[in-house]
Amino acid sequence: MNKLEHLTEFQRLLEDYAPSDVSKKILKQTNLVLLVAPTSAGRNTIIRELHKTGEYSYIVSDTTRIPRENDGIMEQNGVEYWFRTEEEVLADLRAGKYIEAAVIHQQQVSGISIRELQKANDKDKIAITDIEIAGVHSIVSHKPDTNVIFVLPPGFEAWQDRLKHRGEMTQEELKRRMESACQELADALEHDYYTFVINGTVESATEQIHMLAKMGSVEREEQNHGRRLAEQLYIETQAFLKSL
Repeated sequence: MNKLEHLTEFQRLLEDYAPSDVSKKILKQTNLVLLVAPTSAGRNTIIRELHKTGEYSYIVSDTTRIPRENDGIMEQNGVEYWFRTEEEVLADLRAGKYIEAAVIHQQQVSGISIRELQKANDKDKIAITDIEIAGVHSIVSHKPDTNVIFVLPPGFEAWQDRLKHRGEMTQEELKRRMESACQELADALEHDYYTFVINGTVESATEQIHMLAKMGSVEREEQNHGRRLAEQLYIETQAFLKSL
């Protein structure tokens, strides 16, 4: 994949980027749910189940990369991503029309456009998406009441079984995924705006997240249990990485 043609300009704009006042107003009006999770914790399956209720609007991110083929099927505009030119994304960044955006591997820029939140508001639906931790920090800084949910596997062994069922992967890819998971778990344990939900079954996790989206609260004992599990997973993941 080629590097970004306007990499320097993107880096300059994103160094101290902030949404416009109009974008911030729309963001504050939005019932927004962000799902963060280590690899194979099941957040995308949960999002699909929530979408079936008809109460959610899935946020489709913008990206400057071109569509690619996954398992023989070409990605579609407006489904996996909104595929946009560098010039289009640059123009919207200058106008403050993203709530968060980032350069990825110096090869593409991806971000959440305020268009997607406005669309959810117009339909009176809950906006939901999966997101990386850097994007969470940016959004929460502008909307502290965002529902940020960290989806956990029920235990380390069950988690590794789920990973194996994703198909064969190299040792290097497994190491990279687990290193990312370690960083994500550490971030969730460090910041108190995360709510932990254990994905023991898709049905129970989906129900919990739906209640959080509607009510905005969770029982303290459930949250304490989730935190203890996150701490244990973090310890076991560190030990696993040392064993590789």
